[in-house]
Amino acid sequence: MSLFALLAVMITATALLSYANERVFRLPPTIGVMVGALLLSVALTLLGQAGLVVDRWAEELFLEIDFDAVLMRGMLSFLLFAGALHVDLNALFDRKWTILSLATVGVALSTFIVGTLFWFGLGLFGLELPYIWALLFGALISPTDPIAVLGILRDAEAPESLESLIIGESLFNDGVGVVVFSVILGVAVGGHELSAAGVGLLFLEEAVGGVLFGLALGYAAYRMLRTVDNYAVEVLITLALVSGGYALAGALHTSGPIAMVVAGLFIGNHGRVFGMSELTRQRLDDFWEMVDEILNALLFVMIGFELLVLEASPNVIRLGLAAIPLVLGVRLFCVSLPLGVLRELPGASPRTAVLMAWGGIRGGISIALALALPPTPERDVLLVVTYTVVVFSILVQGLTVGRVTRWATKKS
Repeated sequence: MSLFALLAVMITATALLSYANERVFRLPPTIGVMVGALLLSVALTLLGQAGLVVDRWAEELFLEIDFDAVLMRGMLSFLLFAGALHVDLNALFDRKWTILSLATVGVALSTFIVGTLFWFGLGLFGLELPYIWALLFGALISPTDPIAVLGILRDAEAPESLESLIIGESLFNDGVGVVVFSVILGVAVGGHELSAAGVGLLFLEEAVGGVLFGLALGYAAYRMLRTVDNYAVEVLITLALVSGGYALAGALHTSGPIAMVVAGLFIGNHGRVFGMSELTRQRLDDFWEMVDEILNALLFVMIGFELLVLEASPNVIRLGLAAIPLVLGVRLFCVSLPLGVLRELPGASPRTAVLMAWGGIRGGISIALALALPPTPERDVLLVVTYTVVVFSILVQGLTVGRVTRWATKKS
């Protein structure tokens, strides 16, 4: 099937599922289309078991989609820039140390604890994996997904201070998580030695380099935006910033996700105020909000249809279900530490930590990292477990985070 035909099928499926959600389910848009895709996947599987071949056609269709390439080297840049465009930079600075600790030390600590406990628990389900592969699971499941968090928290009515903390962490920790994942993957499949100097150099190159490159991109685009007053041209400049900047970041071996977040924050907080007219600001906001909504819907449909291509034994499914409380428990522990030590959030309580743990949604990035693993039996196990955790996170946590928010913020 041609690329255009494949894209046409995905857009059509997304439009139909969005319509069905609007008329029937009435769930938050991204969650609704994913529920529809999951139900359709189950229906196709049942039809296949009944002797029809439609499930085989659907499975072959979605096997053609390189989820890792589509998300990590395509959609992610636009989604991160669109999300960062409307984040208040001053609110992030007010909680900079908590966000920094959660996005760095928190991700590293979660990777080690989740990976270690996951490895010890494998024997309970009759499974066995090398310890380094268990750490890989810890690395790919520890970062919260900014795409899922941004899409779901909009309607959760969380206090501004909490919302900025959760969103700020999720915007930055995926870049750090990818670095940690890459280091461990190099050890697992390439036999590379793990050294503090090597890890530190890679972190500087990817994370710090991404911040500096994002600032340079944002400033260059801002200087161009100031010299014109044509919203069509200015929208094109931001498109070039995202697409060209993300591709160039990959060529320079810096973190594209972090660069897009920083560039989005720069344009959203500085470029929109000093480099655009009121008309351009309105048109730019409308354009990127539409891009954000369409790509989010496409992404969540893809997550739902991934069910068609998963193969899992009952023991692996049970392992995935057991991993859900493990990941949530470790998340709660890693969130509670900086909240208790740094105290950047006035009025924070144990309920605040619970809300941050429950609001830390896992999404497409974790699945993309799992799919990026080399084709081995270990990969198949990690992919099913990751998918189980992600589906629970989006459906259960995503649909109840509003209630948890009201519980966590009400006065005792």
